[in-house]
Amino acid sequence: MRLILPLFLVLILFSCKENTPITPISLEEDVAFLASDSLMGRKTGTQGEIDAANYVAKRFENLGLTPKGTEGFFQKFNFKPSSNPHEETIFVETPSDSLPTGENVIGYIDNKASKTVIIGAHFDHLGMGGEGSLYRGESPAIHNGADDNASGVAVMLQLAQRLKKLENPQSNFLFIGFSGEEMGLLGSNYFSKNPTIDLQTVNVMFNMDMVGRLNAENTLAVHGVGTSPVFKQLLFANNNQGFTIAEHESGIGPSDHTSFYLIDIPVLHFFTGQHEDYHKPSDDSEKLNYEGMQKISDYIFAIILDLENDAKLAFRKTKNESEDVPEFKVALGVVPDYLFTGEGMRIDGVSEDKPAQKAGLQKGDIVKKLGDSTIVDMMSYMRTLSTFQKGQKTKAVIERKGEKVDVEIEF
Repeated sequence: MRLILPLFLVLILFSCKENTPITPISLEEDVAFLASDSLMGRKTGTQGEIDAANYVAKRFENLGLTPKGTEGFFQKFNFKPSSNPHEETIFVETPSDSLPTGENVIGYIDNKASKTVIIGAHFDHLGMGGEGSLYRGESPAIHNGADDNASGVAVMLQLAQRLKKLENPQSNFLFIGFSGEEMGLLGSNYFSKNPTIDLQTVNVMFNMDMVGRLNAENTLAVHGVGTSPVFKQLLFANNNQGFTIAEHESGIGPSDHTSFYLIDIPVLHFFTGQHEDYHKPSDDSEKLNYEGMQKISDYIFAIILDLENDAKLAFRKTKNESEDVPEFKVALGVVPDYLFTGEGMRIDGVSEDKPAQKAGLQKGDIVKKLGDSTIVDMMSYMRTLSTFQKGQKTKAVIERKGEKVDVEIEF
């Protein structure tokens, strides 16, 4: 079925004539195509990325969006791959036939308004693995990136469909499928320096990256909450889906919203959290929570509508949360649950042959105390962990299924 459905979608997209009614394409169908083996992981600069870009462009066209790239829907950029793993891949300002090319896909709804909303999601992924992959198999394997980030692109396309039909719109809407995100936000950085609209009109940028794994606790992380004074109330007032919102103030993070925050645009980035399939070949379309994706799409749509009649948003600088991260001499060997909003640090995964596993810690345990320090959140956990030395032993208190358990940890 996974091989037939992408071909079926392509036939629909490329056989449609102008003014022919288009059967709506579901979130599941968009993800199935973008995360199919035929696209070989959509690595920037490969044929798979080109095929994905063509798909997004055709979807924009069939939804009635206006091309807003430099070549129709496309905005191409060169990049210089790094041969040093400690150096970043960078995009190159001056076009060159000798360098590989990536391409953003940009569509526009021009409502002749004075303000513009940007809605974006990256469509590239890791190809067959390599740099950035957490896969430890002996042979290369296709990294389909269903959650990362076919999920965000599918939500973006649905929002485009809904906003195209909006009555009495008060904003223009610019939709951008970014490439080069996995190489270091290349596409969004390039667009921010080479915009195809007047950025002075931009009111807010919404970014969706990994929105396909909404958990049973209905937890949705929203980053950039501090980048405009109205965002906290806006998120609360439109939360009809009953999300547990994990708020993050900073406009800086490892996704494309950062490129817009850095040019003083308010941003909101939506994320359902990391998981055991992150950056592995097992991030496949059948594992996504499509009902959860629909709830997130409805939530973002409601927020956009709430902003329609408001004046242009005020921008506010935020503290870069990553600057507060202390240095560590030891590691506990766990994957923290970054969506956890309770007291303590909840464990989302335990690494083999590390202190946590040797002490018997398990996925779902909540660390409440390390040594003499009470753990109330992620930051207090990191600060406490940074005080320990290799070879040191300490007592820890964890909560497991409502019960307190004392353990001894040796780093």
